[in-house]
Parts: sequence; C-alpha cells; structure tokens
Amino acid sequence: MRLVRAEKSLIENPVDFGRLGRQAGVIRVPGDPVTGVAEALVPIVTIANGTGPTVLISGGNHGDEYEGQLAALRLIHEIDPAQVAGRLIIVPVISTEASRAHTRLWPSGENFNRSFPGAPDGRQIERLAHFFTTVLFPAADIVIDLHSAGGIGWITPCSHMCVPRDPVQRKAMLEAMEAWNSDFHFFYTSDGNYLPNEAERQGKVVVTTELGGSSRIPVDVQALAWSGLTNVLRHFGVLEGAVVTRASLGLPPATLVDCRYDDGKVGAVTSGLFDAIVAPVGGLFEVVLEPGSPVVAGQPVGRIWSPEDPSRDPVDLVSPFTGYLIGLRTLPVVTQGQSMALIGREIDRETLLANG
Repeated sequence: MRLVRAEKSLIENPVDFGRLGRQAGVIRVPGDPVTGVAEALVPIVTIANGTGPTVLISGGNHGDEYEGQLAALRLIHEIDPAQVAGRLIIVPVISTEASRAHTRLWPSGENFNRSFPGAPDGRQIERLAHFFTTVLFPAADIVIDLHSAGGIGWITPCSHMCVPRDPVQRKAMLEAMEAWNSDFHFFYTSDGNYLPNEAERQGKVVVTTELGGSSRIPVDVQALAWSGLTNVLRHFGVLEGAVVTRASLGLPPATLVDCRYDDGKVGAVTSGLFDAIVAPVGGLFEVVLEPGSPVVAGQPVGRIWSPEDPSRDPVDLVSPFTGYLIGLRTLPVVTQGQSMALIGREIDRETLLANG
C-alpha cells in the first residue's frame, strides 16, 4: 500500500462526506489568468445512508467516453438514499470541457488519466488529479472508473483491472471485476500514472471498464454499463438487491485475458491500450477480424491500403501471438508508428490469483 502525499489540496471539497442523504456540488479547479485557462467545473454527487463501504464512481476520465458518463448520471437520478448502505461518491464527468467538445484530452492537450498523483500547485489538470489522490481516494474503500475506447476505436465491452501485487487486494478486485458479468475481462499493468493505478497503490479495490467506443453507443452496451455497475454495487453490499451471476443468467464463465506484454515481442503497455501491433506504414485501415475473436500468431487482424499508390499491395497487420483480439483502433486513417490493436493471452483464474 502506498502512502498518500501529505500536501493538502488547494481545491475546496464542495460536499460533506459525513452527511447522510443526497448532496450535489461542483469541484472548482482554478484557472490561470496568465495563460487564460478558464476555471474547470466538475460535478460531484454523494448518496449516503446507514453504514457500509464508500464507493467512488467516476466517468468521463477521457472526454469522448460517454458510456460511463451516462451510467453514472443515471445512477445519480435513479438511486434513492434508502437503497444505499454506505456511501456513493459520484463524479459523472471528470473532463467536462473535453466531454462537451467530444475530444479525449483537455483543452490544454493533456490526458487526465496520465496525470497522477498530481500536484497541489501544478497545472490545472495536475491539481484535479491531486484532489482525487488526496481527498477522494482516501475517502473511498472502492473505486470504479468507467472507460471505453472513445472516438478512436472499439474494445469488446468488458470490465478489467490492473493487477496488484498484494494477493488479498488482487482477489477482491478480481471478484468485483467478475461481478460485471461481461463476456470478457482483461488485465493491465499496475505500473503507470493512471487514475486506477494510483487508487490501487493506495490499497483500494479498483474496478475499471472498457465499454465499446466509437460515436454511437449500442443499446446492449449501455445496458451492460448499467447492469454491470449496479451489480458491482450489490456485490459490495452498498446497493440493495440480490447479486446476479453469469451462472444465474445461464451464461458460461467469462474469458480472462492477460494484456500485460512482457515477453520481448511487444513492449510493455505504458503509453496506451492499442500497443500490441504498431502500424508499419500509413494509409487507410481495413478491419478484417472483429474484436472479441480468437487469433493465432501471424493471423492478420487488419490491413493498410495506400491511397497515394493504389497499385501497391496492402500491408497486413498480424498478431504477434495467439490469444484474443480485444480491441482495435478503428479510425480508417492511420499514420506510420500508430498503435493499432489490443491483444492478450487467455489466463485462468487460479494462475492469476496465485502469481498475479
């Protein structure tokens, strides 16, 4: 478990975590009159009743990932305090300006999910990250951060988790992740400056998602965002009702996929999700294998055509190993060196629990 930095956040907490019932406020992140950066306003809602764990739920970590934002907003409106045993802290849209602009990054071009642990007197994005690190995470027992591939790609709708070294924390996170009841779950590195990494280092039980992507949210994906979120809350006993399992739904066990690359064929995933295959050339990308499909080493998952030289043969993008194609960058226009695919190897539950 990581000790939290001692510096006090300069951002005022607009809600009282000790108060029961429903509260709504706005986290005000000061602007910079020198650079002209405007004040950032981030909504926050708490729903508390009785005794039980505290769950922090966040959406819109990246602005163009709307599935989680919608599920969090629905949670705020549909859950009554009487249904809760404990406390929900909900930040439905973290990157508010990016969400309005349908962009992944803040107006400054910075990525909120790469800014942790932040700094109390740093840039605006670092101040908000520091507020999460020193105010929101310490108040929570459980952290749920809702993602999708946004406008850049498509990831098989699922929940996932970074893999902590502590076996007790790892087991608790695995069981919570499985309560999402998606067909796939995948695992990523704990060694990063992401929001989930910082929460995990503080000893929290962390569940994250990738809920599709692109510009239209299919009805079944949004339904999974809602059913998964509420079922995980029931799993922790924070929300009333019986926990639903895949077995109770008549579904087979989910497939567990390890997306941590460490065999020398692919560099460690530290900069993004789609690093299993890097585009060797630029051009127009054609998908030839759907995310969620099994893949064998050397099998093409897509190909790149040259619009400048139509007579040139397309360049295949092949899987470096056998496993599952979990996600793809789907914008047709690609540049040389761009990360293109998320591929992982199947891993069994016992191996993960025993070895991490």
